[in-house]
Order: sequence, then structure tokens, then C-alpha cells
Amino acid sequence: MLLLGTVAVSDSFALEKAKRNRAILVIHGGAGTISRDQMTPEKEKLYRDGLSEALATGYKILNSGGSSMDAVEAAICVLEDNPLFNAGRGSVFTSNGHNEMDASIMDGKTHNAGAVASVTGIKNPIKAARAVMEKTSHVMLVGTGAEEFAREQGLEFADSAYFFTQQRWDELQKTKEEEKQKGPQGSLSFPHTHLGTVGAVAVDHAGNLAAATSTGGLTNKRWGRVGDSPIIGAGTYADNETCAVSCTGRGEIFIQGSIAHEMSVLMKYRGMSVDAAAKHCVNDELVTLGGKDTGGLIAMDRKGNFAMQMNTAGMYRGYIGEDGVAHTFLYHDE
Repeated sequence: MLLLGTVAVSDSFALEKAKRNRAILVIHGGAGTISRDQMTPEKEKLYRDGLSEALATGYKILNSGGSSMDAVEAAICVLEDNPLFNAGRGSVFTSNGHNEMDASIMDGKTHNAGAVASVTGIKNPIKAARAVMEKTSHVMLVGTGAEEFAREQGLEFADSAYFFTQQRWDELQKTKEEEKQKGPQGSLSFPHTHLGTVGAVAVDHAGNLAAATSTGGLTNKRWGRVGDSPIIGAGTYADNETCAVSCTGRGEIFIQGSIAHEMSVLMKYRGMSVDAAAKHCVNDELVTLGGKDTGGLIAMDRKGNFAMQMNTAGMYRGYIGEDGVAHTFLYHDE
């Protein structure tokens, strides 16, 4: 028996495991007006169960020695398949009654990244984003071109019925009615209740970071609108030297502030911790740009320190680490 410090190690596998970095996964399911008085116990359980399933799926990969890239992709797929969240199957509707989805993924070790925007029919847009990263020399593909590429890669598609949820359809009708009452400019504003995105950041046992984000965008969006989720540096960013970041909220503000990259800059050049940088970005940078009550982010450094920061009433979020237990949160005061 070999002693490692004060820990008895009985074989080489245990010794190797003791040398590994901590593996941690953090996810979010969107920020917005999430309050207890609007949440039934049954609905709250569904959200927590959905978050827990995504965390368990991603962490199973990490715990078995898998990569952070595989873990964030797997976690996002679970959330995309869950109609409760605004991504994949649960995507909101555009003004003309369609679903247009965006997604991106980034490897903190290599800085390689991939993204798709304004795609329809792709069951798991995050898989398409990773295929762009690994199978092309590009970073982003959009619209019909991205869909054609996804078909060439053998990715799964679904018809419009798969993406239809009554809740999202009712949200569209309500927003359209509000638009009529507000006049022409009403189409340019969106209630905070309609925010939503899913995201994941992870560090694996090798100390490599990864980040991924996926969304259906904004209810009633038009003109081919694209938010921050597929834009590297705005909604998603990963760099082993600093952090992995996934943002959620009103995408225009995150684009204007390059918020995901700003997190990395604050850590790299100002020496901020991941927690301090997250608070600065969400409570100062976003607010300065007019983004009060508009979103949040999750971020992690390669040591496994992480932040889940928001300036909204709530954000679906959670983490899982060495204890293998999924910890989930919905409200701002949790």
C-alpha cells in the first residue's frame, strides 16, 4: 500500500485518480421573471428534475474520465429535449409561428468553436454547432446552409409538431396582443418573462474547460433576428487560462458588451476571481448598457471555482461535483 500524503492508496488507479483535477459541471436553463408565487410545487419539481437529469448526464461523462466538451454537449442535449426550456423542443415561436434556433460550443484548451444560427428542424442544435467546429474550417453556419450541413452529417431532424408546445404558442399569442396595444414600436420590445436559454460549463479531470449555449431566442422575434447564444465572445466563451462562460438573457445587451469574453478579460488582465468578474459583468457592465433585470451567466475556472450570477428575479441553474449530487436552484434568493 502506498501513502499519498495522509491518504492510503491501494493501487495505481487510485493514485492516478488522486492526481486528477476536480471535475465539475454547472448548467443554466434561462433567466427571467421566475418567482415563487407563479410556481406550483408540481411545476417547480419538473424544472428541478429537468436540471438534475442534465447534470447527472453530463457528470457521468466527467466522472468516467470523459472530456468537458462531451459533458457540456450531453447536458445541453438533455435540456434541448425537455419542452420546459427554451431550446430545441421547447423553443419559443417567431412572429410568423416558426421555431428558429441558435447554439454554440467552445473548447477552452484549443479555442476551437462552432455555432449555428436561425436553424429549423434540427432536433439538437448543439450537435450541429459541434459538427461545425469539428467538421468544417468555419465557426458559424446559418439558416438553410447550416441545415444542409447538418443533414450531410447525419444529424437527426424533427417535424414542426415535435417543436410545438402549447405554452410557447400561448406566449406568442399573448405577446402579439400586447404588440397591438403598444403600436408599431411594440414589436421591438420584449417582456422579461420571455427570456430563456440553456447553457453549460465544465472542467474535466484533465483541467480542460468547455462552454456551450443553446436557445430558441425571443418570443415574437422577426427579420431573422439572432441573439448572443451562437456568438463566440458574447454568449459563449472558454479559455483554459481564465474561464468558461455561458450567458442567458436579452441577447442584444450581451452582444453589445461582449459579456462572455469580458469575463475572461477581467480575469486575465485585472486578476479578478471568477465570482468577482461575474458580479461585475452582470451587475455593472450589463446595467451600464441598459441591461438591468435582463439576464445572467454561469462561469467556471479550471480549478472548479464557479459563479451563477443574475440580475433577474430568478435563473434556472445547478451544479454537480465530486459528491455526485445535483444541486438545483430557481430563485434569486436561493
